[in-house]
Formats: sequence, structure tokens, C-alpha cells
Amino acid sequence: MKNKMIFVTVISFIGMFASVAIYCLTGNSGAFSAVITFGTIFYHLAMRLAVGGLIDAGYHNHMDHNKKWFQEKAFEQKLYEKLKVKQWKKRLPTYTPEYFNLKNHSVAEIVGATCQAEVVHEVNMVLSFVPVVFTIWFGSFGVFLITSCAAFVFDGVFVIIQRYNRPRLIRLIRK
Repeated sequence: MKNKMIFVTVISFIGMFASVAIYCLTGNSGAFSAVITFGTIFYHLAMRLAVGGLIDAGYHNHMDHNKKWFQEKAFEQKLYEKLKVKQWKKRLPTYTPEYFNLKNHSVAEIVGATCQAEVVHEVNMVLSFVPVVFTIWFGSFGVFLITSCAAFVFDGVFVIIQRYNRPRLIRLIRK
């Protein structure tokens, strides 16, 4: 998953750069649209790689799950049942599956990894709205808002998965 994401990030950067060059040389409106498309894709992917890398470098999956932020809230279990998280969570990709492998890590280490993954996705959710600022120069407010909202929801799904899994893992530790 990681290598694919890096590859697509590089391709989107190249596409953005090539589109800028074509637009500057021709003034073609299709090239302008391509700049916005490739640039937005590049931002969302590069930002996620940067946020994940920075947080991983700082914490190495050793976040304290006892902090209030990571505690299960009273409403969560009912929400997860309504969302049927158990039925779909396994269908989504894991960026670094080795962090969640019980063969190589203790349950306590995996709990730390869930906390770190949650924080990464929460930061991504906030930063998903940075492209809306680009409407100042490029216009197309609706397009930037829609892509930002989609990215926000995408990361929110992964926050839900981490918060769904963590209490079960903590119960395993306590047993």
C-alpha cells in the first residue's frame, strides 16, 4: 500500500508539473483543469505521507492509550453498531499492516499503533480543508470543497476503525 501511494503521489506531481508547463505555453483551459486536478491529488497524497511520516518519527507507535482523547466515549458502541463497522472494516486497506501484526508485536504495542493511526487520520481530516484556500487563486470553490469533504470522510472512516478496535484490544491486555 505504501509504495503504491508514493507512486501515485509522484505521478500526480509529474502530471501537475506537466500541466503547468502546458498551460503556461498554450493557455489551454483543459491544461488549467489538469493543473487543479493533479495539484489537488498531489496535495492530498503528499500531505498524508508527510503527516504519517512526521507523527511516526515522533512517536514510533508509543502513544499512551490511557490519555482521555483515546478513551472510548459512551455513544461510540451504539454508533459503531449502527454503522455496522464490524462488517466492513476488514475490507479497507492498511497503510502499514506490519504495525498491526500480532506475530511481531504485543497487543500493547498494537494499541499504541491504533492511537498513532487515529491521530494521523485526525490531523489529515483537518488538513483536508487546506485546498479550499486555493479557491482564492483558482476559483472552483465547489470542486475544492467537495474534494476536501470527501478526503475528510475518507480519513474519518479510518479513525472509526481505530476507535472501534482499540477497546477490544485493551480488553485483551486486561485478560
